[in-house]
Amino acid sequence: MRRTRQFVQTVLGIIFRHPVTGTSIIPILPDGQIVLVRRRDNGKWCLPGGMVNWGQNLATTVQRELAEETGLELIGIRRLVGIYSEPDRDPRIHSICVVIEADVQGTMQIEDTLEISEVQAFERSAIPIGSLSHDHDRQLQDYFDGKTTLA
Repeated sequence: MRRTRQFVQTVLGIIFRHPVTGTSIIPILPDGQIVLVRRRDNGKWCLPGGMVNWGQNLATTVQRELAEETGLELIGIRRLVGIYSEPDRDPRIHSICVVIEADVQGTMQIEDTLEISEVQAFERSAIPIGSLSHDHDRQLQDYFDGKTTLA
């Protein structure tokens, strides 16, 4: 009985006391515009993305999140922009975010209407840097600066 209790405590500790892994995607349309989504919970624009589901890898998560939040299809991953792990980067939980740049195509259409209220393509100069959700201002600025960041 004691071993079972220790096992359960260890598993719960792993689940609830360790960061979760997610991704942010910088989706680039064929015309060079960057796609952002507007969150329902805070009304702010952000990069599409989300948590890695159990049994999925990052590439599958990127495809799934793009489809759910933007309706777009992943053509290919261009590069790793960075890995962001500051404990306060997401106000909900401690998460580790892997940020990638990706080529995408298709028609923008929200499938996850509970989480996302709007999807829009932006010219670089029109992106509302300084008022994005979470730490997406930093993620996009690092991308624009050509950095690969570990933070």
